[in-house]
Amino acid sequence: MQQRKLGQDGPSIGAIGLGCMSFAGAYGKIEEAEAHRTLAAALDLGVTHLDTALIYGNGVSESFIGSFIKDHPNRFTIATKGGIVTQPTRRFDNTEANLREQLEGSLKRLGVDHVDLYYIHRRQQDIPIEDVMGTMVKFRDEGKIGGIGLSEIAPYTLRRAAAVHPVMAVQNEYSLWTRLPELGLLQACAELGATFVAFSSVGRGVFTNAVPEIDKLSEKDFRRSNPRFIEPNWSANKAIVSRFNAYANSQGMSPATMANAWVLSQGEHVIAIPGTRSPEHLAENAAAADTVLTDAQLAEIDRLLPVGFAYGDRYSDGQSVGPERYC
Repeated sequence: MQQRKLGQDGPSIGAIGLGCMSFAGAYGKIEEAEAHRTLAAALDLGVTHLDTALIYGNGVSESFIGSFIKDHPNRFTIATKGGIVTQPTRRFDNTEANLREQLEGSLKRLGVDHVDLYYIHRRQQDIPIEDVMGTMVKFRDEGKIGGIGLSEIAPYTLRRAAAVHPVMAVQNEYSLWTRLPELGLLQACAELGATFVAFSSVGRGVFTNAVPEIDKLSEKDFRRSNPRFIEPNWSANKAIVSRFNAYANSQGMSPATMANAWVLSQGEHVIAIPGTRSPEHLAENAAAADTVLTDAQLAEIDRLLPVGFAYGDRYSDGQSVGPERYC
């Protein structure tokens, strides 16, 4: 698999990683054995980077990964995230005491004494990012983390943070129907030497040959309350996306492969971490790392899915609390 670096001085990883939110039941119940089959397939495919978080099932995703890597040590680079508190109510806590407690818990569940990359999952706006970076630098100096990451931030936050210490990676949503990072964040990452990590790169299952059937989704499925999956937006989006999916198939690749290859084509500093719990879907995602889209294919993708084509916001009002807004 094509390799790309994490940050300026971090490890080389597969250009396609594995987002592990699906291991926590966000898109339906999953058993540990199913997660382990997917992780085993990742090793076979050269998918070497795992992305998880404390709030993915309140540690369930991390525990599934930990039980797998116990028997497969030193095969993956691992990123996890902290800074969100869910009980008794959801809030963001970037204090050193909370981040340290959450990091220690993550390390214990993963069964490791160090993670390659640790993200602030969401910023607590009343704590200066410079102070948060100071905490993260302590963790790095203590050998608990290899690099510092920030999630769902604006370019101005990245610039302030990088003035304190290099940021290894920035993780924001980015796909053919979520293009906001193009308005400054992709450019700032390239300038400052941070890897841009694209999550939801297949549009939460839209750019696939298994387009979601909304009425059959679990009641707990994230998409049931997401504006793009609610009528009348969903019918409009599905009609537009179907043309792209048909085009991908006509080019001899799955829509997921083409969608991820498009993301990777946006810069050598970009990696994608599509989530799945299916080894078959993982193989389609992984194929993107060795797929180079032609100029003609890129032009046709732009014609089929012009910037801003999606009906509905990427988040509801409730879901949009936390991500920084800009532009």
